[in-house]
Amino acid sequence: MKRTPKGSRFKMSCEQFKSKNNNQKEYKKLSCPNCNCSDLIKWGKRKTENRGKIQRYKCRGCNNTFIRDDGFFRMRNHPKKITCAIDLFYRGVSTRKVQEHFQAFYPHNSSNVSIYNWVIKYSSMISRFTDGLKLKVGSEVQIDEIEYQRRKSHKKGSRGVEDNYFIDSVDTKTRFMTGSDFTNQREIDDLKIVTTKIKVRTEKQIKKVTTDGLQGYPKAIKKAWGYNNKLGKFNVEHNQVVTSKTGTFNYPIERVHNNIRARTKTFRGFHGSLESAKNIMKGIEIYYNFITEHQAIKCCPYELACPELELKSNNKWLELIKLSKKNDDSKSF
Repeated sequence: MKRTPKGSRFKMSCEQFKSKNNNQKEYKKLSCPNCNCSDLIKWGKRKTENRGKIQRYKCRGCNNTFIRDDGFFRMRNHPKKITCAIDLFYRGVSTRKVQEHFQAFYPHNSSNVSIYNWVIKYSSMISRFTDGLKLKVGSEVQIDEIEYQRRKSHKKGSRGVEDNYFIDSVDTKTRFMTGSDFTNQREIDDLKIVTTKIKVRTEKQIKKVTTDGLQGYPKAIKKAWGYNNKLGKFNVEHNQVVTSKTGTFNYPIERVHNNIRARTKTFRGFHGSLESAKNIMKGIEIYYNFITEHQAIKCCPYELACPELELKSNNKWLELIKLSKKNDDSKSF
């Protein structure tokens, strides 16, 4: 019979004590969703079919009973299964293939429509948190757009497509996507949305903006960063690269576009919804910035651009959802 190493039992009890301590700290931070009272007591556990037992609380102020909303409130599937589906989707697996994959491992299977709804819901939730993060970037940012053709209607047999554009930007130092938008036009106002996002998130760090030869960029950059009348130039340097004349490319952002095209080339017109297309492309931005490692910098872009943000677990989707829910709750109060 093998003996347990000396001190291993004490070590395990310490880890259990730490986890219990963390749960108690989170419990003290809770408040009643009905009256916002923090005088709570534990009130049994709710049994669920696929999520196990969930702690229920009771408010001493209004006698309201509730469970903590951790971002998966009223979801019938386990958070790990939901985040696994989202991760598989952005790694190139279709919703129907994800459904077939779950059918082999989970007795309670989910339809491809449910998986699609998870992608839309949580991409939108996480983006509300990540779009508010202040960035520590380099001095140059590159802006470009990708053209898509989206079906006008999601109904079968419907005809007609619409030209759409994914306008995005990337910092050349950290490779972080600093702003993006999916729109049905690429006019000055559409470009201004992206340039304004870059200006707000990076503040005064950007000194040079590199774009292609699209005529709307000078006015969009002028509106975002301003124009110096005394010097007769923009407050940032506008480097306009025309490939047909110079023969050069904006390689950092073109590399990003190659990754995006590799995933989106199998999309069938975004199912006719502009809003869902925006959320899907937001998820691609989140996946690129926070989930996958960039080959050039040997880490995720957020590790350089957001040094204060620490994602400790391997399931970064789950951690981002929990952080997003806390962020939404703090804004609501």
